[in-house]
Amino acid sequence: MHQLEPYFRWRDFYTAEEDERSPFFGRTYSEFEFSLRLYNYFLHPQWDEFGSSTLYGKILFVDYDEQYALIELIGEWNDTLHNDIMYLKRNVVDPLMKHGIVKFVFFCENVLNFHASEDDYYAEWAEEVGEEHGWIVLINVRQHVEEELSAARLQHYLNFGEQYNNIIWHPQKPQTVFLLVQALVDGRIRQIAG
Repeated sequence: MHQLEPYFRWRDFYTAEEDERSPFFGRTYSEFEFSLRLYNYFLHPQWDEFGSSTLYGKILFVDYDEQYALIELIGEWNDTLHNDIMYLKRNVVDPLMKHGIVKFVFFCENVLNFHASEDDYYAEWAEEVGEEHGWIVLINVRQHVEEELSAARLQHYLNFGEQYNNIIWHPQKPQTVFLLVQALVDGRIRQIAG
């Protein structure tokens, strides 16, 4: 786990620790000190902690004019034991929404499990972004995680599923990824062949 670092090739375009509007503004990172843990495994020190003991993230890109954020997640999304959605919503999403962000893309290849609880935070979030013509998308969700999300009926609040999986986003520029996701959400394209 300690070798899985957040995607770094967009750092020429954006870094959350240098963005005064980011919830991670001013953070400093070590390349050598491993302090974040996912159970018994250390995580790469470039990941950001936002209150959860099992879910971590990295804001990879934000465009305040176009009102979107691209965020990578790693770990276990556990609403049952740790109320991870509360931490994600209150400590990452809400600060971004205060600055006009209403379109959220989460890269979920490294989300290993999902455990559902109440859907209150999801409903609140979907209502808030919906009022501003926004949305929430989960990209490249593992099949068993997708099954858990569906069993919890979170498709009423989040966009995820087959059409949002197998998207090769790494070699693209952030604006290109956003336009692709926007087209999927709007139904202008149905599925990406990966």
